Amino acid sequence: MLLHIPGVFSQEDVATIRTALEQAEWADGKATAGYQSAKAKHNLQLAEDHPLARQIGEAMLQRLWSNPLFMSAALPHKVFPPLFNCYTGGGSFDFHIDNAIRQVRNSAERVRTDISSTLFFSDPASYDGGELVIEDTYGTQRVKFAAGDLVLYPATSLHKVEPVTRGTRLAAFFWTQSLVRDDGQRRLLFDMDQAIQHLTRDVPEHPALIQLTGNYHNLLRRWADL
Repeated sequence: MLLHIPGVFSQEDVATIRTALEQAEWADGKATAGYQSAKAKHNLQLAEDHPLARQIGEAMLQRLWSNPLFMSAALPHKVFPPLFNCYTGGGSFDFHIDNAIRQVRNSAERVRTDISSTLFFSDPASYDGGELVIEDTYGTQRVKFAAGDLVLYPATSLHKVEPVTRGTRLAAFFWTQSLVRDDGQRRLLFDMDQAIQHLTRDVPEHPALIQLTGNYHNLLRRWADL
């Protein structure tokens, strides 16, 4: 499932974050890539323990944890702390699949990467190229969302970032270990949850809501991986 989650950050917040990121010291992005990915990765990245990365990352996760769309789609159990990248001057990241397990820096915590997410901080009109290209069951998806918006997609997907030929593309990315490992099961639960929310809004007294909600939780109980 590929999902667009708009407005995680307001335009005012995005402008403040972008200014801070533009003034930060960036390092070679290969430092956090696996052996195969490092050969395809040509970008810059904030150090994992950079204070600015922690500050923005914590603010981002606070917003996502209160975002009903993200919670419904991701069913998060663990999250790898957000990382931040910069593509400019032809920077790109060729086709790859994300590592299955990520170890949190300076911690014994490990996160299974069920879901990948990218949050954009640059106005799409301010740079050329830089599309996130995702190969999924519905074909090739090309993503270049507004600043402040997030895209969520299965970490099992083959994906790349096209070369940025003008301007600068700033973004955050992170991985979620979901309560439900299987993407197809998550999609069924997401669709059911969205239907429950719409029925609750439109026909709140309908007796089928109790049965439908019960079925949702029984499926989640059956599929949850704790």
